[in-house]
Amino acid sequence: MLSRTADALFWLARYVERADNTARIIDAASRLAAMPISYAGESNEWESALAAAGALHLFGERTADRDTVIDFLAFSADNPSSIKNCLGTARHNSRAERTALTADMWEAINAGWLELKRFDGARMDRDTLTQFLGRVKDACLLFDGAAYRTMLRNDAYFFLRLGVYLERADSTARILDVKYHLLLPEGASVGGGLDYFQWASILRSVSSLTAYRWVYHESLKPWLIADLLVLKEQMPRSLASCYENLCAFLDELSLAYGRQGPAQRVARSIRTRLQNASISDIFQKKGLHEFLTEFIADNGRLGNAITEQYLT
Repeated sequence: MLSRTADALFWLARYVERADNTARIIDAASRLAAMPISYAGESNEWESALAAAGALHLFGERTADRDTVIDFLAFSADNPSSIKNCLGTARHNSRAERTALTADMWEAINAGWLELKRFDGARMDRDTLTQFLGRVKDACLLFDGAAYRTMLRNDAYFFLRLGVYLERADSTARILDVKYHLLLPEGASVGGGLDYFQWASILRSVSSLTAYRWVYHESLKPWLIADLLVLKEQMPRSLASCYENLCAFLDELSLAYGRQGPAQRVARSIRTRLQNASISDIFQKKGLHEFLTEFIADNGRLGNAITEQYLT
């Protein structure tokens, strides 16, 4: 496969996954913002949404409120990771490499893009925002499902899945890190009502609230939520699950091309650290923020290794 085609498929998957994650972050922030002021205190859930999306530095000095943040994360041409830009670039990549995709995949991304174009960045009431976010998530799920059900298991499929899991690991780590440091306002008690509601919103944003109850059978506790989203391989959005899949698809590529390289070694090294970690050691020895910061940097290092080995 040409490196140009592999690069387009890798980034196509990353942009679709990023659009889905951003929609979930906006949904979580909107739920938090809907809390009564007397209950929510002075928490700035919209700044937290920007931080979770990795867009705080691009947003600059503008005032972070509901309308400005939704417009920036969902529609702004100035934000290369806005939902509109992500889906537009994904559709562009799909059209450029249409022969590498199935008809179902092309129809899913094209139909999703055409439907979402009718929404704009003007002030959106709550019902319109809910409708928009639902359409984004549906379009991304439809594309992902079409790829899973219709693609031949060859190198095109492997590059696509690498993009999905690399982006998903980055997003899960950022969401977990933002809750740990930014959401709880100064003076609010850890383990209090606000803390509980925020953790529940975070779990909903990654579709993991029901999974938490099935696994732990306990009220929400930060260290158990971190255990679920970092170390549980059974949890599809956890860091451990993402790296189980990244290693598997990189191994498939090494078999297809007859050699291994730095990308396989970096992925295996990160996965081994996750397998050998315990959540009590992460909290007590390193600290969750430090652990996640290191993970995000390592995840970026793997992305660079994949690019140098296969995409240039």
